[in-house]
Amino acid sequence: MISIDLAHRKLGFIGIGSMGRPIAQRLLEAGYKVMAYNRDRRKAEALVGYGATVAKKLSQLAYCADVIFSCLANDDAVRSIYMGPEGIFANVRPGSVIIEMSTVGPETSRELYKRGSDLNVNVLDVPISGSTRAAEQGTLTLLGGGDEEVFDAAEPFFRAIAQQYFYLGASGSGATMKLVVNALLGVGMQAIAEAVALGQKAGLNRDRVFDVLSHTAVIAPAHIGKLTRAASNDYSSQFAMRLMNKDFRLILETAAEMQVPMPVTAAAFQINTAEAADYSEEDFSAVIRRMENLARLNSERQRAVGES
Repeated sequence: MISIDLAHRKLGFIGIGSMGRPIAQRLLEAGYKVMAYNRDRRKAEALVGYGATVAKKLSQLAYCADVIFSCLANDDAVRSIYMGPEGIFANVRPGSVIIEMSTVGPETSRELYKRGSDLNVNVLDVPISGSTRAAEQGTLTLLGGGDEEVFDAAEPFFRAIAQQYFYLGASGSGATMKLVVNALLGVGMQAIAEAVALGQKAGLNRDRVFDVLSHTAVIAPAHIGKLTRAASNDYSSQFAMRLMNKDFRLILETAAEMQVPMPVTAAAFQINTAEAADYSEEDFSAVIRRMENLARLNSERQRAVGES
């Protein structure tokens, strides 16, 4: 069993964004020593009040931390942090543990694992399922890939930030499972958007459609909060459209590589892409508005208001 002495291990956290910030904060609140790094230094400095120190450079964090977490936007961001002469792998100490939590392609996870193995560094892919609110409350779901004994040794960290965590298998398995989960998340939202548009076009009251749907068993828990906000036309970002769009792309690229047809996912991707072109920073639930517009519901609503 790999020993991770929690009382003396120093943690590094890279990527203090909408998900990284609350995760790092919970690790600090659990009593861990955390050194934070973010390209926008001000975001890392926001954690100082909770006890974090701030790394001036990646090389400093890589050298000082025994366990390195990262939570970044995409594959390119992950590679830029880990690879190259100033990256983590160029400066990390042998025996360190890396817990990479970004949503990336499985091949990227396997690439990091192989590079880590060459340096005697243990790399896990542990992407996150859950919202910013779940991160704040410590109720995330974690999906793990890599060496099982390393995953088991990291369990105390996972308990500090998540409600549940699953080991899926070899490197890339956590990343793959995240794509499986987000395929349902994205396709489910598109199905909801179409159903909402259908109900309204057939004469049902919009507020009642949202209310009834939120009380039925066919709506997943991850979508219920979206319905409440969409009923008030609140599409402020909890999970940005551009990120769901990136995940759709990863899902379909992986499916093509595996020769798995996903026609419904491909259709949902097209609507998501159209909305992302105009509102990339809004929540991905804004596809509801897109389907209402395509059904000419918003224009009809505006016309009715004008006539009254």
